[in-house]
Amino acid sequence: MGKISAVAKQRYSEKVKKYKAEVEQMLGRERSIASTIRDDSDEACFKRLGLADERLNLASRYLLLNRVSVALLGVRGEAFLNDARKSCYQSVIFLEETVTDLIDAGYSEYSEQLERIESVPDDARYRLVRKLGFTIEAVEQSFGENSKWKWSFVELEGRFAAVAKNILNMKSLVAGLDPRSDHYEERLAHLALVKRLQQRAADRYRERYELSTLRLDDFKLAIAHLAALRRLHLLLGEADLAETVKKRMEVWKQKMDSDDKRESSNKR
Repeated sequence: MGKISAVAKQRYSEKVKKYKAEVEQMLGRERSIASTIRDDSDEACFKRLGLADERLNLASRYLLLNRVSVALLGVRGEAFLNDARKSCYQSVIFLEETVTDLIDAGYSEYSEQLERIESVPDDARYRLVRKLGFTIEAVEQSFGENSKWKWSFVELEGRFAAVAKNILNMKSLVAGLDPRSDHYEERLAHLALVKRLQQRAADRYRERYELSTLRLDDFKLAIAHLAALRRLHLLLGEADLAETVKKRMEVWKQKMDSDDKRESSNKR
């Protein structure tokens, strides 16, 4: 990379000043709102949903700052991208605090949390989930294929898959799949997205296990996401699809047990 000229640096400094000020304002608003959250009341849950959304707006500012760095200096703004990544994580954390981080769980295990946001329309839930997905994807693409954060995104995507599922209004999901019901298309799209996310999370954790960590925890998480997908198929009466996922789970469990036994034998 060539030397960055003083003129380019000056232009860059002037361009980012406005966006950095916006970032500070957004962080200040978050701190102010977060300081008022003291319990798990309905109001607190709505505030966390708002903060989850605002964190994605913040991530978009960091991504914009990175684009300015690339355009004017010819280099990626690694610090900005890392802040964008952290903002995605924080958005997920706000959602986990609202709807839990449970992966393979029955509705009764987190129904109390969901009932607190019952008044949030299904289309608004889908918009937030889709926005989170687009933002995570944009951050990951901006880092590039060979980023040191490549495998850490597996965890972020897995946690995203969990909250995307848990924010679904399971209480009225089946009845809401009637094409005559309000927000039917958004509800159907959200459900389809959740299915894809569970499958992708399973595949990505399995991939990280095979190519990077060799940690059984990753394999267990992969199987947990398959189990969550199977649970959804059963809820929707999709018996054939549930059986297909079950068979895949069994194969993966056999592989995991075999690897575990081999590793234990090697240690002895």
